[in-house]
Amino acid sequence: MVLVPMLAASLVVTGGIPATAAPQYDGLRRLARELVDDGVPGVIVRVDDGSGHPVEIAEQARWARRDHVLRADDEFRVGSNTKTVMATLVLQLAGEGRVALSDPVSKWLPGMVPGGDAITVQMLLNHTSGLYDYTEDPVMWPSAVGKDRRMWTSAELLAVGAAHDPEFPPGTQWSYSNTNYAAIGAILERVTGTGLADLVRDRIARPLHLAHTYYPTDATWRGPHARGYEPDAAHMPPGVPAEFRDFAGPHRDGHVNVSDISPSWGGAAGAMVSTAQDWSRFHNALMSGKLLPANQLSQMLTTVPVRSDAGYGLGIQTRTTECGTLWGHDGGIPGYLSIGITDRTGTHTATILITTESWAEFGTDPKIKAASEALQNATICTMLGKPLPTG
Repeated sequence: MVLVPMLAASLVVTGGIPATAAPQYDGLRRLARELVDDGVPGVIVRVDDGSGHPVEIAEQARWARRDHVLRADDEFRVGSNTKTVMATLVLQLAGEGRVALSDPVSKWLPGMVPGGDAITVQMLLNHTSGLYDYTEDPVMWPSAVGKDRRMWTSAELLAVGAAHDPEFPPGTQWSYSNTNYAAIGAILERVTGTGLADLVRDRIARPLHLAHTYYPTDATWRGPHARGYEPDAAHMPPGVPAEFRDFAGPHRDGHVNVSDISPSWGGAAGAMVSTAQDWSRFHNALMSGKLLPANQLSQMLTTVPVRSDAGYGLGIQTRTTECGTLWGHDGGIPGYLSIGITDRTGTHTATILITTESWAEFGTDPKIKAASEALQNATICTMLGKPLPTG
């Protein structure tokens, strides 16, 4: 799960656009159209620059309209953006004194994690535990492509990762591993005695009135949803491993509709569903302190370095760009590549969804990559109230 034809396009604008801002949003729409022109089935962009005039854009290839007319308020699988919600749940429990970030994993999951006495809850949340990433194990790949439809539990996903030797001693390095959040899911269930779907509903979705945000227990959708696609085996680019060249699902115009592949294998690391508008409201509530006490929010936003311009906190990333500093996460799961970002106040938010993901997972299409980066950069700057990047 990673961090990115004829057109039949639609543009939905909420609240209207000030005349002085119209060129900025026209630029976003043009970049979204170019991304579809370059071969992606669909794109959703939602930007709220804090002016009270959020803009929503939905662009779609003509062939994909035969399955579903894409709308900016469609549900989609958020992939690893799920981690921000899971970290929020842990920090809520920490604020209530029910779990501590300094707790060793062995306190809550005895015998389930190698070296669990030396790995803390905080190390799981910020990816410094050294645990092997369970999604790299071949046993998971049939589930990822929809050939194995079993329903995975947090404990089962954790066991796949825990069966491998650790990558490094706990706390000595940073390395992104979905196993960390399989462990977080198991800890949340152990501490509360409640399933993840109910925790997300009762502690996040209902309090914030997020009608389309949920942790699914199977492949079922609850509302109108974006269809996600991957190339079929005959059109899969060279360089994609054999295990990921043949997805299960209905075929359409050289693609496979992978929307009904169960996200169960993503678990607490990547199974959630939401919409662009719901995710904006979640980020606003998170950064404004509605979900976490000040101390726990500060802990969430305390980062370890990932590279010179980026850091990782507890289930959330930060990055410094030419237009300013942003917070958020990205997520990739077959058919859905998304990024959800905000500023430190939560008053400026943005979401991008691209309805195909393998090109980013395996680096197979430089043209789509360049178009995606252009749209992301423009979206960031628009969100932060800055001019679009030149070039």
